[in-house]
Amino acid sequence: MGIVGYGDIGRACAKIAHVYGMKIVALRRNPALSVQDPLVDVVYGTDQESLEQLMSESDYIVCSAPSTVETRGLVGPDAFSKVKQDAVFINLGRGPVVDEDAMIRALKDGSLKGAALDVFEVEPLPESSELWELENVLLSPHNMDQTSTFMHEAAEFFVFENLPRFICGKDLLNPVDPRAGY
Repeated sequence: MGIVGYGDIGRACAKIAHVYGMKIVALRRNPALSVQDPLVDVVYGTDQESLEQLMSESDYIVCSAPSTVETRGLVGPDAFSKVKQDAVFINLGRGPVVDEDAMIRALKDGSLKGAALDVFEVEPLPESSELWELENVLLSPHNMDQTSTFMHEAAEFFVFENLPRFICGKDLLNPVDPRAGY
């Protein structure tokens, strides 16, 4: 499984795939952060050549990259032209990271076996989008995090993790980095 954007969400996907014995290939802005990670077999940087390599060797591709100036349109025509035959593309990160027209072409010409999409370039997904008509596409309305325990878990994280850290003057978990854009 290839993971484009190996942060918290990408790593959570890797944990599940690892249980099933899948080889994990990841793309990360800073590959050095995953050198000792037991879940990944290979970690690439975010250059186009690395993305194309990941696309060419992955049966399943999970896109969980954030939307930044650098990532907008990252998975585009060049990447989809290198996709492994019969691969399945899953986007649960941010819609603008993927060039939807290029993905639709790959889905229609059979380069991609299918896609599962929780996010889109434009949300909500316009009625005029061809994605609604493709039988090899599973669509969800950007609600992957809407589980029965999400709000409880988020509140617990704040109350029991970050609030005490803030009060004690310690570093917070999951801070936003304005320079990185997420």
